[in-house]
Order: sequence, then C-alpha cells, then structure tokens
Amino acid sequence: MPNILTHLTGRQTKAYRADRTAFTTIDVDGGKLIPTTWADFDRTVAEAACALAKLGMKPQQMVAIFAPNLAETLYTDFACYRNRIITVSIYATSSPEQVRYILNDSGARIIMVGDKGQYATVRSIMAECPALEHIIAVDPDIVFDADDSSSLSYADFLRLGAEAGAEARAEVELRSAEATPDDIATLIYTSGTTGEPKGAVLMHSCFDAALDFHRARLTNLSDADTSVSFLPFSHIFEKAWTYFCLMMGITVHINRNTKEIQRAIRLARPTCMCSVPRFWEKVYSAVQEQFDATKGVKKLLIERALEAGQKRNLEYRRLGIRVPFWLEKKYQFYDKMVLSKVRAAIGIEHGNMFPTAGAPISNTIVEFLQAIGVNIVVGYGLSETTATVSFYPAVGYEIGTIGTVLDGVTVRIGNNNEILVKGPTVMKGYYNKPEENKKAFTDDGFFRTGDAGMFDQNGCLILTERIKDLFKTSNGKYIAPQAIESRLGEDKYIEQVAVIGDKRKYVTAIIIPAFDAIKEYANKHNIKFNSIEELVENSDIRDFIAERIDKLQNGLAGFEKIKRFTLLPREFSIETGELTNTLKIRRPVINSMYADEIEAMYC
Repeated sequence: MPNILTHLTGRQTKAYRADRTAFTTIDVDGGKLIPTTWADFDRTVAEAACALAKLGMKPQQMVAIFAPNLAETLYTDFACYRNRIITVSIYATSSPEQVRYILNDSGARIIMVGDKGQYATVRSIMAECPALEHIIAVDPDIVFDADDSSSLSYADFLRLGAEAGAEARAEVELRSAEATPDDIATLIYTSGTTGEPKGAVLMHSCFDAALDFHRARLTNLSDADTSVSFLPFSHIFEKAWTYFCLMMGITVHINRNTKEIQRAIRLARPTCMCSVPRFWEKVYSAVQEQFDATKGVKKLLIERALEAGQKRNLEYRRLGIRVPFWLEKKYQFYDKMVLSKVRAAIGIEHGNMFPTAGAPISNTIVEFLQAIGVNIVVGYGLSETTATVSFYPAVGYEIGTIGTVLDGVTVRIGNNNEILVKGPTVMKGYYNKPEENKKAFTDDGFFRTGDAGMFDQNGCLILTERIKDLFKTSNGKYIAPQAIESRLGEDKYIEQVAVIGDKRKYVTAIIIPAFDAIKEYANKHNIKFNSIEELVENSDIRDFIAERIDKLQNGLAGFEKIKRFTLLPREFSIETGELTNTLKIRRPVINSMYADEIEAMYC
C-alpha cells in the first residue's frame, strides 16, 4: 500500500493547480524568489526516479545526499521514495572522515553532492568506500577529475531519467505500488557529541504518523502560509517540517546559504519557519541594542509598546482569554507605531508561528518575542523521534516548559528523571548498532532520550538538563551547563559559551565574545587594540564581560555561578571539531583542546 511520502508530489499536483508554486529558491544577490510549480516538481521527481532505476538502484538500497539546501535535494528525496530507496543525509559541512564513516556504515551506492568542495571531499575518500559507485554533482561548474568516469552532472542524471523509456517508468510505478509503511525512508545520523555518529532508522510509518499528528494539531496553518528553510534539510527538524509544509501546500522558500539567512528572510517574508534558539538569541540582542540606543519620547513609546504587548499577548491571548476592548485598542496603536516595524525589520511582519527547538532558550527571550508579536513556539524532539515530541499548544502554553506532548506520542519519566518516549514516530533503531539499540530502549519499548525532565501540574513537559552534559563539582553539586549557557546567550556581547566544572571545585567558562560588538564597545570607550587577541586580553574588556555575566546569573545558586572565565579570540567551529554539524558543543573536544586554559582557571 503506498504511503504518504511516496506520492506526495503527485497528490499535491492533483490537489492544487498545476501552476501553483510548490517551493522557490531564494536568490539573495538577485533579490528574487525563483519558483518551481507543482507540475515541474512532479515532472522532475519522475525523471530522477527513472534515472535511479536506470542506474540499477534496488528497493531499500541507499542514496546519500551531501549538499546544502537545494531544490535538487527535494527532487532526490522524493525520487528515492518513489523507488522505495533509502536516503542518507550528510551535512554539507561534514569532514572527509565523517563522510567516509557514514558512506561505509550505510553502504550507500550513490551520493549527490552540491558544490566543488563536496565533490573534492568525496573524491578524496572514494577509494575507501567500496560500496560507492556514482557521484551526482549539482553545481554545473564542477569539473570532474580526469580519471573520474563514474560521476555525472545532475542535468545529465535528469536527462538519463527523461530518456529512460517505458520500462523504467513501469518499474518505478511498480515499486511505488509495492511501497509499505514499514519501508525504511531515511537514515538520520546523530551529531555524535560524545562518540561516533549513529544512523537513526526512520520508517515511512514514522513520517506518516508525524505528518498526521501535526496536521491534527497545527490547525492554524494553511496553504496561505509560507516558510523559509532555515536549517539544513539533513537536520530532522527541517526535513520533517518541510515535508509537513509540502503536504499542507505551504510554499517553502529554499535558502541555499546559511550565512545569508537574515537577508533571505527579509526577501521571502515567511509566515512560519522552524529554527534553533540561537537565531532568536541574535534577533533579541539586535533589537535590544536598537531599543537601548533610543532616547526621549521614542524610548518612552517603545517601553509602553512592550508593556502593552506583554499584557495583551501573555496575560490574555496566551491563556485564551478575551482581550479587553481598551487593551486591544492600545495594543493596535503601539503595534502600528512600534512593534510591526520591529517585525518588518526582521522580515516576519506577517508571522503566524515560529517553532524552535534543539537547545534551551531563555524565558526572557520568549517573553520578549511574544510581547512584540512574534509567536515563538518552543518544542522538543530528537532525530530518533522524527523530530517532535512536544511543543507549545496554541492556547495555555507555559513559558519555561517545552509544551505538551504531541497526541499519539507517549512520554513517561524514568530513572534519573529521564524522558522516555514511545509511539509510531520513534525510530526502529540505530543502523548496524545492535549493542547501542539494547541501551537505547527500555524492556517495554520506550526510547531513552538521554534528557532529564518532569511534568508540571498542568501537564506541560519541562526539560531540566541533558543527562550526558550534567556534571558534578568536587563539592558534590550537580550543574546543568546548558541552562547557564542559554542565559549567557541572551547577551549581545557573548557569542558562544562552554561551561566547565566537572569534578572541579567551582564553575568556569570558556567564552567567545561577539567580536563586532566588543570592537564597537572598545572604540566607543577609547580602548586601544591592534588585534582581537589583544582585545580579549584587555583588562577593561574582561571587567566589562565579568559585569555582564554577574547580571545574567542573577537567581542562580552560588555553586552554579561562573567564578572565572577565559575569553578566546576565535569562534568554536565545525571544522575544528568543537561543534557538531547541528552546532552543539562537543564538550570532550573542548576540554581536550583548551586543557591549558582550563587548568589556568583553577590555579
């Protein structure tokens, strides 16, 4: 029996006019959105599906995708699903070692690459990947190596499918008809913060359930909405969200360059978009900076606008209580004068809802965003659960929680307050990892998330810490570093933080300042410097950062507070191994790389 994903594009072509836009590609430099209609989407997927069949791919074999967000990623995904082929997502920023590991672990026979760098990476390790047969290259400017006889451009790949003939088309149709919900749809490799990545096996049934559960709950979204692909398609949050948008007829605007996301949002003006908290932390810092620089009557206007927004959106709308007439009129005035202009500057003046997950986000930022009219929806999920486990309901959400559990999913709290999840969206297991699978599930089939939490009196789930990140000081006090790091993330002068203290007598931190912001501060206060290295060592800068840290730590217990810190002159990065591809901190790597700096804070 065919499943939802197998015929998604075909279903939508029938459900909507053939010339309706399915998605666009954002051309930031050209200042335009390049549309792809449902008819073109369906035709290209059909060509790609026939090409895969012509290349000898069989059902439940693997095709890897190693590229940034591209239209070709979606074509390849759905071409694979029509053939019952399994997709393997690889982050575009992955190192040769990571790519080699995933290709060999999955046994992928074909890999799609996006640009010259990804092509060069695969070519450099291809001899060590015996199962790999073909590279399909999207960028037309890629020049194949002289000894490369197995690669083909994406244009030639599609041409192969277009010219494949009736036999290939019949084969694809037969495979689609034989598809079942128990087919494996994709492998999503975890980020590997503490070890080698593991491929979460997600069945078509996982996506079927996730799509149905979200359609039942997200009744405020419709085909009148638009979304921007903020996260990589290799991230389960973006992959599942994009599939949901396509199913609902929500036009997806594909952002190809993560460094241009702010310009992309201002060009596309989405009404909804999934993202990670760091994006909203930066929005908060930028808006606060503008507010702080305002004086006189304008300052008073902003303060009153925030007050009206806070009261209307948090005390009434959040709880589903009718807003008093006088307050609604007051809010409309301040929204027109101040708040709508703030949202327009971000690019989301017509915002509907903005789900965020993947890391803690401070209550201060959530309250601020709601006050200015940005419906930030905090949630929680994992690769292993096809993204969503819980998120804010439309009415009655509690700030400081991660919302209520998605209908159809069961959550209970286990030993050490671990969040355990069961339901049709939970993965089958980790690919080729029988021992890991034994550890990953309870005897009665609940998935062990590795996160600690609890339910409040209203049934909202509260995330307390990542169990693997939790550490104990030498004084026996438990510290949840992510909670402290998210507090410091509110500050416009702080870019990245790694909290230290396992088996130590007090808590310390390695901090990467927001370099542009501290340069501006230094220039404003006549602090002389010749380099970033010199600036982070300056005593005035250190005192300034220390003051800000003290304020941000108000309310923390004494043993939780950062006593000493080190400022670094460069950011943590994926390339150096300090961050995962999902931008999570690799604590073991940081502890090793900065062992000397850490020891110096305890002398």
